[in-house]
Amino acid sequence: MKRTKRILAGAFALTFAALSCGCGSKGGSSDSSSYVDQVVVEDTEEIEAIPEGAENTLEWLSYFDLNPGKGAKEKSVELDLFEKKGGSIHYNPTTSLTKFDTLAERLLANDVPDMFWFESYCYPTCCIKQMFQPVDPIINFEDPLWADVKETADKFTLKGEHYVAPFKYVANSVLTYDKDMIEAAALDDPYDLYLNGEWNWDTWYNMMDEYVKGAEGDEERYGVNGWFANFIFYSTGHTLIEYDADSDMFVSNVDDPNFDRATDLLYNIKKNGLSYNEWIGQASDCFKQNILFYAMGPWASSDIHTPKEGNNWGSVPMPKDPNADKQYITVEIDAYMWIKGSKKNEAMKCWQECAKSAYSDPTYKEQSKEKFFVKNPYWSEDMYNVGYQEYASDNWTRIIDPGYGISLVLSNDNAATNATKEAIISYMYTSVMKTDDGGAQYTWTQLREMYKGTIESELKTFNQEYHNFINS
Repeated sequence: MKRTKRILAGAFALTFAALSCGCGSKGGSSDSSSYVDQVVVEDTEEIEAIPEGAENTLEWLSYFDLNPGKGAKEKSVELDLFEKKGGSIHYNPTTSLTKFDTLAERLLANDVPDMFWFESYCYPTCCIKQMFQPVDPIINFEDPLWADVKETADKFTLKGEHYVAPFKYVANSVLTYDKDMIEAAALDDPYDLYLNGEWNWDTWYNMMDEYVKGAEGDEERYGVNGWFANFIFYSTGHTLIEYDADSDMFVSNVDDPNFDRATDLLYNIKKNGLSYNEWIGQASDCFKQNILFYAMGPWASSDIHTPKEGNNWGSVPMPKDPNADKQYITVEIDAYMWIKGSKKNEAMKCWQECAKSAYSDPTYKEQSKEKFFVKNPYWSEDMYNVGYQEYASDNWTRIIDPGYGISLVLSNDNAATNATKEAIISYMYTSVMKTDDGGAQYTWTQLREMYKGTIESELKTFNQEYHNFINS
């Protein structure tokens, strides 16, 4: 069977600025390139065309275009499908710094675009401020096309309605390594340990420690560089802020005893010299500096950063918390938000289905993989599995971190008052790997007490707004 196809209350008091949180951000992601150099093998009857006479052009308010650039030879799968179904995308450019301001201004002027890229700040704050509308009128999550993301979509509900329809999961960070370095140090291959169920905090730490201690003479070695600290928190199955169903409140979780263990691990990684804390933009540069693991999204080891002939790289997921019952992870969620006031139901439904099909239909998935290996011929199948498939599999339990969507004080670097100018949520995840002005390494107890009051104050304000929305 074919798949079937409250106006803003008051002025926005909040000025929206760019967020530096990972989830949903296109900056530094591999995905900006995924919108070009793909082609539809064939049309599909599983998606109904936009009915004749219905509005068929969607206005896309964003800082990146869904239409192919001048140098692109091909359209994306989703755009090609959408155009075959009678649709088109009108790109209205903004910037990553002004996107939320621009959207708020357009809504207040009753000049409504149709769709917006999902980022962490979109939910729940922007939803309760009625900048976006539920997708339930156009998406049935019981439908086979959407059933595999229903569990995630259910975590983005308000008043029983869904606001986010994920069409793709992207690994925010994996651990890439040089197999030749691993072999030279007589270490076990991390991916083999993962396949055997032995890849956890302890084996990861011990491997880095052994490698660093194996340095000879003036050689400097390190265990890890990049983005990994928050994933150690996440591997416990918890986040700094969580939704509590019993109280119907978003609550602070900073006193969770699991975080004492997570921060002990991170503290020791820093204290014992296992981490290299300067920015490195690609895996090859990391390995040249005798760093065993490069923690970053697949973008930093592919395309212009891809391994060269003779390289022998591998990738492994983030290590499991040895005390956790499951493997927990957060992923970057790719989704299109439906802007409040847009009435192009038929076109928006069609576009959402085209996007989902492009990344779930086996034909399109295989074609995308083939094209990836044309550009990245020295990747292995195992690397591709870790970077682009594993975190979306049933081997992992995907959790949502709502902390980046509560308030700008908690999530916007521009509101930060600390020395490193990092917002409170992202700062706390890495805080025990930082030092004060005197060079003393912070403890989790210090940082927790330093920011606990601010977090609770922001949550109190947010929960009041949240319940006003729920009860409206």
